Amino acid sequence: MTLSFFDQFMSPTLLGTPLIILALMAPSLIISNPSNRWLNNRLTTLQSTFVTQFTAQIFSPLNAPGHKWALMLTSLMMFIISLNTLGLLPYTFTPTTQLSLNIGLAVPLWLATVIVGMRNQPTVALGHFLPEGTPTPLIPVLIIIETISLFIRPVALGVRLTANLTAGHLLMQLIATAVFVLLPLMPTIAIITATILFLLTILEVAVALIQAYVFVLLISLYLQENV
Repeated sequence: MTLSFFDQFMSPTLLGTPLIILALMAPSLIISNPSNRWLNNRLTTLQSTFVTQFTAQIFSPLNAPGHKWALMLTSLMMFIISLNTLGLLPYTFTPTTQLSLNIGLAVPLWLATVIVGMRNQPTVALGHFLPEGTPTPLIPVLIIIETISLFIRPVALGVRLTANLTAGHLLMQLIATAVFVLLPLMPTIAIITATILFLLTILEVAVALIQAYVFVLLISLYLQENV
């Protein structure tokens, strides 16, 4: 039976039950919980340092009302990083390659930032649709363009995360297939290709971390416009 390269992105099922639910619960098993001890282990210390540095960097441009989002966005960052990196392991499934999941994460958070802006500062929020000093004939066109750009933001968030992870997984599978095909025919070329695959794997780990950071960073920028 010949399998397609895109079969790796199909949600696995067991007895008709989608296993994506188990994949979404996996990050809770690897993220260590803080203890009451004076000295924590290395993993907890590294995790706490990362969370502290990330929170300080993301929320430093925001004012005090925006700091209420720190817990939710930091948890989202750790959640997406865990899903992306666990999906690089062999025989695993990456939920963040599903556009429906990424859109489901992006739309509520984007909508929450818009609602916060409309409630706290409606004049400023509506002012983004029409920049000051716009010529009268361009007012209807600019309002339409700004409205489209506003509603396309969550779609861009989900598509960016999905496209980057999907492209990386496909490229890794293509190169790995080439290694197995070339190994009995041209061993030297196969070794060179395997070296490229190893370097690409390291690059994909970096992409998994960067894309999670970019996802949360853009949400924080949308929040900055509305608080």
